Amino acid sequence: MSPLLAQDPTLADFGRDPWWLVLGKIVFAFAFGLLATLLGVWFERRVVGYMQVRPGPNQVGPFGLLQTLADGLKMAFKEDILPKAADKVVYFFAPTISVICAVTALSVVPFGPMVSIFGHHTPLQVTDVPVAVLLLLACSSMGVYGIVLGGWASGSTYPLLGGLRSSAQMISYEVAMGLSIVAVFMTAGTMSTSGIVAAQGDGTQLTIFGQPIPAPGWYAILLLPSFIIFFIATVGETNRAPFDLPEAESELVAGFMTEYSSLKFALFMLSEYVAMVTMSAVTTTLFLGGWRAPWPITIWEGANSGWWPMLWFFGKVIALVFVFVWLRGTLPRLRYDQFMRLGWKVLLPINLVWILVLSGLRSIEDWDTRGKVIAVGIPAGILLIATIFWPSRKPEPTPTTQEQVDNRPHGSFPLPPMDLQVPPSPRITRVVAEREPANIVAGSDSREV
Repeated sequence: MSPLLAQDPTLADFGRDPWWLVLGKIVFAFAFGLLATLLGVWFERRVVGYMQVRPGPNQVGPFGLLQTLADGLKMAFKEDILPKAADKVVYFFAPTISVICAVTALSVVPFGPMVSIFGHHTPLQVTDVPVAVLLLLACSSMGVYGIVLGGWASGSTYPLLGGLRSSAQMISYEVAMGLSIVAVFMTAGTMSTSGIVAAQGDGTQLTIFGQPIPAPGWYAILLLPSFIIFFIATVGETNRAPFDLPEAESELVAGFMTEYSSLKFALFMLSEYVAMVTMSAVTTTLFLGGWRAPWPITIWEGANSGWWPMLWFFGKVIALVFVFVWLRGTLPRLRYDQFMRLGWKVLLPINLVWILVLSGLRSIEDWDTRGKVIAVGIPAGILLIATIFWPSRKPEPTPTTQEQVDNRPHGSFPLPPMDLQVPPSPRITRVVAEREPANIVAGSDSREV
């Protein structure tokens, strides 16, 4: 096998392909997003059906594989209803914005290494730029416009509320997502997606007390807090359960897509699944080594050469999609205040502290062992002492029932008897007295009345 087939692509390898090869890559990326969506809907329904001890789709095609295609055709032939108060232009283009942004993000995702296609050595990636990850964040940020504009252009109350709720949700979790990628930039030293995959190719050497210790190369292990925060943020960003609050059917009918029907409704559903597959691919690229084979497959010398890496990449994407489905089948939906509190008061502070700690560790890499022990030991000791001696908040004593009654403001509603014994109604006493016989003693004679 040619050594070119086993090498990592660099930025210099892009921009040299003929037009037909570039067009073929674009068609492949689009077909991957579309086919993964069709199979993803079937996969989700089958997995959730298995979790709920029911068969799931199994009638149309082998194993029900054509059920999603049948649903798409059914939506295409349904009547397209346009609300009277809708803004026709924005109402029409809103679903397409969400789909285009989700598919565009796949253009900078590497599917494999350098391969040979009809004699041309080319990377299995549409394109790459020095700030490719920022392009991913931009596509994710633009996707919110489709949802917000779709809710606003419908001219109805429930879609408007769903669009506003979605804008607050996606903006909140984009902050946590962006900060979690900062650790990847710092470790890899590049924002290029192909460069980040290449940086995870070799195992990391950690030096502890002067001794080199081999460590895994995947950033999901080295940067575990960033990986967990990033994945939680992607679930919130894609509006998937338990964070599917913009489509909360128990509160907002169907959220921002309430007034949509036919193919426009299908496009919104398509954009959700494309975004789920795209974010799984991005997570694989940034944290799971991209197209590189996991251990112990790496023992095989040709595991990361030729077309085999596409198999490892698709396997990782399917595993992450399964986690999305798993979360939907097991977790209940969060309340909106709980969801926003998680993003702003939990994920954001943890992210900032983790970046600060990682920056400090990277800044002392060139120090000697004694300096590293002092730099790490003193803050750790201070933190431990502060944790031990931090004053605990004593719970306030629960007031008694009588104290609660005495502290009620003037003009409150009347209270029932505190002993929960309600006196009998005078009417009931009168009725009982009329029904009971009375013995009247008059002199020596007595008779029952």
